[in-house]
Amino acid sequence: MFAAYAARIDADDPLSGLELGERPEPVARPGWSVVTVRAASLNHHDLWSLRGVGLPAEKLPMILGCDAAGVDEHGNEVVLHSVIGQTGHGVGPDEPRSILTERYQGTFAQQVAVPTWNLLPKPAGLSFEEAACLPTAWLTAYRMLFTNAGVKPGDTVLVQGAGGGVSTALVVLGKAAGLRVWVTGRDGAKRDRAVELGADAAFPSGARLPERVDAVMETVGAATWSHSVKSLRPGGTIVISGATSGPSPAAAELNRIFFLELRVVGSTMGTKEELAGLLSFCATTGVRPVIDSVLPLDGAPDALARLAKGEVFGKLVLTP
Repeated sequence: MFAAYAARIDADDPLSGLELGERPEPVARPGWSVVTVRAASLNHHDLWSLRGVGLPAEKLPMILGCDAAGVDEHGNEVVLHSVIGQTGHGVGPDEPRSILTERYQGTFAQQVAVPTWNLLPKPAGLSFEEAACLPTAWLTAYRMLFTNAGVKPGDTVLVQGAGGGVSTALVVLGKAAGLRVWVTGRDGAKRDRAVELGADAAFPSGARLPERVDAVMETVGAATWSHSVKSLRPGGTIVISGATSGPSPAAAELNRIFFLELRVVGSTMGTKEELAGLLSFCATTGVRPVIDSVLPLDGAPDALARLAKGEVFGKLVLTP
């Protein structure tokens, strides 16, 4: 079957390790299902995999892609929950949880195998392309807001970094839930688009805000960390789910964190139950993922290059 896969690891030039070509079809095994992929979406995790983060060389070649929606062997339209081994279904009892492409072949292919437990019904109102955007970026945003932030309708939330998959999801989900949402970003056009999506205000990166916020959604990391801490009201919460600009800020702001009794909460992906909640939320509210563009699977190199350069607003989707 045709696939986009990591053939080599290169921390400095990750895209050089990406290849397109034929790979073996997945083999069905007890407790697992083979899904025909109709759409798969890109995540920064794919770029990290090409750099060797979470993907050791002995696992190569590895088909990339965490997220997908498709049709199972029984003809059911399904969405994949990307975390394997979260409950032990389909894997050994001592196997730690992993994300597709770390231990198991991913979704940038015509077919993918996952534990049957990891499949959820695709709501009829969502297209395959829309559904494929949900299991990583949108699920991450859903868990950040509704499980870990401790916010309620009417609270003010700051989203650092306008334009990315998680950031746009935070804006759309936050507004649908009755939050006041502010965003920051370096690119004026992306800030304007965030406002079009529903953000109540958009500011340049690092700008002084009109008032302190109840919670900050942090995915940028080192470049915005000090601003995130300084933007919080006393007792407020930072939820961090990524560090695309690096994990080591110049100042950890520890004095401010303990003196103002701020909460720093780590957040990774989400549970199958939370994904079911997100699918239901989208189906009942009419909320839909923001899609930058849809490309054929052989356009994976161009799509990953755009993702690496930050030339994306919303999600990039591949169709086999």
